[in-house]
Amino acid sequence: MRQIEPIARIHTDFTSKFGIPRQAGIIDALKGTVVFEPKYRDANALKGLEGFSRLWLIWEFSESVLAEWSPTVKPPRLGGNTRMGVFATRSPFRPNPLGLSCVKLEGIEPGTPEGPVLHVAGADMMDGTPIYDIKPYLPYADSFPDARGGFTDGMVIETLDVDFPDALLAQFPADRRAALVEVLRQDPRPGYRHGDDGRRYGVEFAGFDVRFTVRGGVLRVTDVVPLAERR
Repeated sequence: MRQIEPIARIHTDFTSKFGIPRQAGIIDALKGTVVFEPKYRDANALKGLEGFSRLWLIWEFSESVLAEWSPTVKPPRLGGNTRMGVFATRSPFRPNPLGLSCVKLEGIEPGTPEGPVLHVAGADMMDGTPIYDIKPYLPYADSFPDARGGFTDGMVIETLDVDFPDALLAQFPADRRAALVEVLRQDPRPGYRHGDDGRRYGVEFAGFDVRFTVRGGVLRVTDVVPLAERR
């Protein structure tokens, strides 16, 4: 029997799990590139894909592979203290650590040294995440506006105000600033840490460690440190 294997890997600005959006598609400013494994760099496999605006990516929670699985998990949007059935959540801690993300297809670059490359937006994955399959998003079949959302119905997703001093923001690549600010607005802290805890956190993004604190509903950036210097 044939074993499944990665067909590609996605490259993003996240070098660690902390700070990655909890769902795909909520921050379109986040860019990524899908680079195929050598045996799958056949342009014929992408014929017709340019006509679709969104894609489904099936991928592996490669940093969350566990020897044993649990039938219940603690969703961060419930504060990280309430258990729900694993199949009622999108938790990375699953019997098979597979993720499903809908991303925006921004373009196909055919003539790179690594074969055809897909440029996508809105991905919720760490740099180097293995991808097992790509399927087109079909509006007539995949969109159900009246669907029930279970325990997420009525949930208010609160965001933070971001205080990013100009001197610190200027250290960051200009083409990544909007995405970074939106990542911070979404409150990247663990669910059980939400509130004014006063602790200092750091998000690794686009080659920098962006450090911050949260008080009074305001996230304040305190330092922007190149990862190369930190190590």
